[in-house]
Amino acid sequence: MAQGQYNSRLRYFFRRRIPNPTRILLIESGSRGVIDAILPTLRRMWGAQVDVDLVTCYAVAPTGFAGRTFNVNDYGGPAGRNRLLADLLNRGYTMTGVLCSGEPIMTKWKWWLGAKLPTKVFVINENADLFWLDWGHVSMIRRLIADRAGLTGPGAVVSLARLVFFPVTLGYLLLYAGYVHLRRRLRLL
Repeated sequence: MAQGQYNSRLRYFFRRRIPNPTRILLIESGSRGVIDAILPTLRRMWGAQVDVDLVTCYAVAPTGFAGRTFNVNDYGGPAGRNRLLADLLNRGYTMTGVLCSGEPIMTKWKWWLGAKLPTKVFVINENADLFWLDWGHVSMIRRLIADRAGLTGPGAVVSLARLVFFPVTLGYLLLYAGYVHLRRRLRLL
């Protein structure tokens, strides 16, 4: 990969500057209701003249959605992913909205597209709130990751205990397996 390509993909992460919204791509990787709720917000923020397209895995587009819909089921396999990327790059998006609602739908697709498209990325949560994926919002990004990893709220203690005791448990299981296999070898001698 050329150095210029790498920089063009990350240029918006290190800047808080928001480009002019000429065309927006939404990646629907969660409940349909969140996309239905965020569309009016986007129209209020940037006006009705901005084209909004959608990448989805659902068979039909949201009710009243007028933009172009790209269904990931039509782009199977590694060659299909590259074809989808080429189709999206040809459309000239300036912003990409990634739905992060805590549901494991299209997880690989959304982060792959978010990394590959040279656009300013914004994250949409399950409440249809959005924030920019840039250096200025690192604390919100950390909070979202901690929440999705179960490291906040009442389950945080259990998750942290699992994380701390995982090496101990793994070591015990490896020692036990080694002991059993060594005993078996010694019996055969």
